[in-house]
Amino acid sequence: MSNPDPNQLPRIFQANLARLFERVILTGMNALTVHEHLEYGEAATLEQFLDRAAAQVDNYTANEAAKAYTLTLAAVFERQMSVWARALQADFAGTRSFEALLKGCAGQAGIELAQDSLGADLMQMFTAANVVRHGDGPACQKLQTQAPELWDSDALDYFDLLPGAPVVSEQLRIRKPDLVRYIKAATRFWGLADPLPMAVTDYPYREE
Repeated sequence: MSNPDPNQLPRIFQANLARLFERVILTGMNALTVHEHLEYGEAATLEQFLDRAAAQVDNYTANEAAKAYTLTLAAVFERQMSVWARALQADFAGTRSFEALLKGCAGQAGIELAQDSLGADLMQMFTAANVVRHGDGPACQKLQTQAPELWDSDALDYFDLLPGAPVVSEQLRIRKPDLVRYIKAATRFWGLADPLPMAVTDYPYREE
């Protein structure tokens, strides 16, 4: 089997990411019930108590799904960059550092990561994925510093179902707009890396 053409890979990667997002991630998120506000306090009836508990579980499940999808997107994007780096026979192809791989691929394609927060969004996606994977630790501390908006202790739409003292990493909130931001960044990266005619650099997402 011949080696893949590096010029064709960015477009293939972009299309694969878009299909994954639209057919699996977006479909999954839209299928979940999410309540804008959760009700607390003493319930007047058992039925009201059970309804409130069900709403808490709904929102907790949606957040768990969003975190799992972030992990999926980050893993696919990282694997794509690794494949492209090997196809290019780049000297950074063997690196295990996501940041080094991202900067190497961006440099190879002439992509300015600082423009439109492209690099920041991709790094946030990967760091969030690490928090989902490993829990509390350096990645969690880094993400809290760089993206405190992903933690909202005053939120009225989330209740941590884990018993005992709160675990910082478990308070991480990933919402559908965050997933949209991540897919836009990943597909934009490959659009900017695409040397073929009619490259697409903006993901055409439309809220349903």
